[in-house]
Amino acid sequence: MDESKQGILLETGTNELEIIVFEVGTSLFGINVLKVREIIPAQTITPIPNSHRHIEGIIRLREEVITVVNLTDVLGFEPANNLNDDKFIIAELNQLKVAFRVQDVSRIHRISWQDIRKPNELAQNIETAATGVVKVEDDMILLVDFEKIIVDINPERSISVHQVKQLGERERNNKKIIVAEDSAILRKLIGDTLKEAGYDQVQFFEDGQALWEFLYNKKEDESLFDDLQLVITDIEMPKMDGHHLTRRIKDDEILQQLPVVIFSSLITEDLFYKGKGVGADAQISKPQIVDLIKVIDQLVL
Repeated sequence: MDESKQGILLETGTNELEIIVFEVGTSLFGINVLKVREIIPAQTITPIPNSHRHIEGIIRLREEVITVVNLTDVLGFEPANNLNDDKFIIAELNQLKVAFRVQDVSRIHRISWQDIRKPNELAQNIETAATGVVKVEDDMILLVDFEKIIVDINPERSISVHQVKQLGERERNNKKIIVAEDSAILRKLIGDTLKEAGYDQVQFFEDGQALWEFLYNKKEDESLFDDLQLVITDIEMPKMDGHHLTRRIKDDEILQQLPVVIFSSLITEDLFYKGKGVGADAQISKPQIVDLIKVIDQLVL
């Protein structure tokens, strides 16, 4: 294994993340470093006729054509005066590369998922909700829900119940699954899709900490493994991330026999080593729900 992969493994499961803080309009926002491929000065854009209102157009970066999304537009701020000073954050999520236009980028901060709080209900009613908020020094940083931005622009990038139909007729299954997923929208989509696939017994938790506490409190119950067959977890969640949750399950002498599937938009070639390092039984990239169901079928036999 090369040195970069070793570094990834050494930092696995610490329940910490690094965020890049950037400026849009008059506010500060953050993005998980794991989503960022590079940051470049704003480039000349080729417009796309009849595209979504938040899409500025496309750029050619080396051998790739990448769509540019204007975060000033998405987040409802007034257009910047001098676009030449803007930056493009080249991000990869849901197996898609996107350039997000921002005004400025500052330094990287290392924080704990324990320090991230969910926005209150009022804040979550904005068009593009934040996944969390964290105080860094004297600043409040909103972590943008980039996955929601992509799905709002292109709904085909989301999980769909209709995808399950390609699996054909399926019988009802009494196996119980528990899921850690912080997005209310995705909890509903995953629940509806698993139900369509025959898995009716699904219980959801809003973050890894809540799921871990549930398991920890039940692990001495002799009937635990009769009632529960599988754990599915996202990676990015307040309080406890999916890698840390997986490591705690797999380090526990009793709970380690539970299969754990990581289902996240962050499954890239490099990050696959993180999931493997904490003992995940499988890793599936959102929104590949059919692949997730096939893996569940194998693991709950």
